Amino acid sequence: MATSRALAEASPATARRGQHPGTALTVIAATQLMVVLDITIVNIALPHIQQALRFNTTELSWVINAYTLTFGGLLLLGGRAGDILGRRRVFVVGVLVFSLASLLGGVAQSSGWLLAARALQGLGGAIASPTALALIATNFKEGPERNRAFGVFSAVAGAGGAIGLLLGGMLTSWLSWRWVFFVNVPIGIAIALLAPLYINESERHPGRFDLTGAFSATAGMVSLVYGFIRASDHGWTDGVTLTAFSLAAVLLTAFLLHERRAPQPITPLHLFRDRNRSGAYGLMLCVAATMFSIFFFITLFVQEVLGFSPLRAGIAFLPISVAIIGAAQFAARTQVRFGAKPFLVAGSLLVLGGVIWATRIDIGSSYVGGVLGPTLMFGFGMGSIFVPVMLTAVSRVAPHETGAATGMLNTTQQVGGSLGLSILVTVYGTASRTEARQQVGAFLRQATPQQAAQFRATGRLPAPYSSQVLVHGIASAFQLGLVFAALAVAIAVFVIKVGRVPVPPAVSPSGGGA
Repeated sequence: MATSRALAEASPATARRGQHPGTALTVIAATQLMVVLDITIVNIALPHIQQALRFNTTELSWVINAYTLTFGGLLLLGGRAGDILGRRRVFVVGVLVFSLASLLGGVAQSSGWLLAARALQGLGGAIASPTALALIATNFKEGPERNRAFGVFSAVAGAGGAIGLLLGGMLTSWLSWRWVFFVNVPIGIAIALLAPLYINESERHPGRFDLTGAFSATAGMVSLVYGFIRASDHGWTDGVTLTAFSLAAVLLTAFLLHERRAPQPITPLHLFRDRNRSGAYGLMLCVAATMFSIFFFITLFVQEVLGFSPLRAGIAFLPISVAIIGAAQFAARTQVRFGAKPFLVAGSLLVLGGVIWATRIDIGSSYVGGVLGPTLMFGFGMGSIFVPVMLTAVSRVAPHETGAATGMLNTTQQVGGSLGLSILVTVYGTASRTEARQQVGAFLRQATPQQAAQFRATGRLPAPYSSQVLVHGIASAFQLGLVFAALAVAIAVFVIKVGRVPVPPAVSPSGGGA
């Protein structure tokens, strides 16, 4: 036994891993960057995807939701898989699944094909992302070395949104929307090849996979989101809509009942017994519901109403990314002095103010007055919330449950974003249909016979009539978004009762942006 251990320690692969911590960290951080930027890089390409694969606006939200629902729903299961099967092994599998799904998304020939690829991407991300964070603990010694590694990891995760916006704009403008998916393939293959050479494997821990919990939670949320989006096109009394809501109720109830009895549940429900932690989860859910919708609808507005190219749209979104990163850094440095609650309250109020401003958007709004102002306010608010809410979620958690607590926060972010976007898309669909009837009448009264014949053949209104329909639907959706933002303020003010929260040395936020 001693001889075999000595040979293993002397092997070139083991020596290589131990001597190149910088390369190991680069591989781990590159994976998190790839997973995080996938949302924003695709966001910029949405109008082009819509045209190429013939999505309507409500269906288009599934390009985001198919990814975030599978990613958020299976995130905790992915972390558990790494603990049981070995983190490096599971990490490589997750990266390869993500890369394969990206290739399939890039060559998609139909909307259903693309949505299936996006769901598979979410599965790969749910496997790779939690194991990437856990591998830092496996490969870096506790103390300054590990803290520096967590710092790099967090910086990359935070910058992922901004990088995705620029990269998505460049790829869509200069090549094709398909390259927002293709770009992941060579990166993923390189990571999968380098990981066994430079990253140490973790010890395996005995345990069970809560497949029943993972399936019922994810399927229940997919059914719930589908119900909302179906209602936007077919109404609330539609048979399929009612079936989707009923199925969601059954699956989510079954999930809660199962988690109460499961010996090793995917979601430790006792984590919700702490008032501050439950408040942190609720706050993140409400803010994410608003954040995903802001990015989705503003992306459509700047390209389809203001006429920005994808590259210009990506640049136009950079200020919000800078605001989020700057506010998050300020909060991280000063919240120990002032406490978490002032940042949570101020941040949620800024988010509410940004949404109130966004509801005033109309067809005559400019970039500076209609987009830059509200998104900057929202960005500063979101950045102020991110670090304090993460620290509140892990405060007074047993060390062996820290991963579950942070994983639950990331899950509420992804699920909250999908649920909020689906609800606001429902409002958008209803409002835009009503406005479309008025705009069709106005157009036909002004149209020439040739224009009227073209409209009857295509069913598409020309600008500015189509722009008015889009903007009216967006403004109506943002009005409901005020409810989510107001709930976030109420939770921050009345639910969370927390003072100064110490920064755990081995915990770092790993979330992403929309």
